[in-house]
Amino acid sequence: MLESGSPYDKDGVGHQVGAIVVAAGESRRMGGKDKAFVELLGRPLLAHSLEALHLCPQVKTIVLVLGDHNLEQGREMISKGRWPKVSQICRGGPRRQDSVREGLERLPDCEWVIVHDGARPCLGEELIQRGLLAALETGAAVAAVPVKDTIKLSDGNDFVTSTPPRDKFWYVQTPQIFRRELLMEAHLKIQDTVTDDASMLEMLGYRVKLFLGSYDNVKVTTPEDLLVAKALLLANRNKVTQT
Repeated sequence: MLESGSPYDKDGVGHQVGAIVVAAGESRRMGGKDKAFVELLGRPLLAHSLEALHLCPQVKTIVLVLGDHNLEQGREMISKGRWPKVSQICRGGPRRQDSVREGLERLPDCEWVIVHDGARPCLGEELIQRGLLAALETGAAVAAVPVKDTIKLSDGNDFVTSTPPRDKFWYVQTPQIFRRELLMEAHLKIQDTVTDDASMLEMLGYRVKLFLGSYDNVKVTTPEDLLVAKALLLANRNKVTQT
């Protein structure tokens, strides 16, 4: 937790943070189910990450980005009033970065922006806090965990060309946290298709700080991932109950 009375609380990101939760994907590998609203421990999967961001004291407002296929379902969920920090719900674009841009344009005035995948339900406050602190260093920070397995490079024909040292490789996750002005600049200038927002800032020459994510911070893409997320959330719930 951040210490009260610190310079961070007074002049840092603490009172100027907005969040964009992206859940506009088509869930093509979920066997016909919309992963954002598939049930996970009695609530929609998307609700878990919304809850974590809503409970984080530094986050003041949240924009939820959905697709044509689940926009009305999302509006119905939010209308029940459980997460009053959700200020807007909007329709995403054809690419992930287009969806983030739609959310960014609707985010009320703030200096810092957290971008998080709605398909990562195991988000916790400690992870958010680490990211907020890391972002102060360069204006851009991404959650990541070190690669555990050996990495092989191929020639495109299933033959190994080299084995790079794995200590320099990281699995990148969300949340990713940016100064709003930097993120907006990246979305205005970069038109190439990318897989995360940090890549656009890298293309512009900005330094992106890695902060330690969590191996529990899984992204649900397939039905098997859903089982893993359920087990992780239950384990964490049991830890909280026992303390």
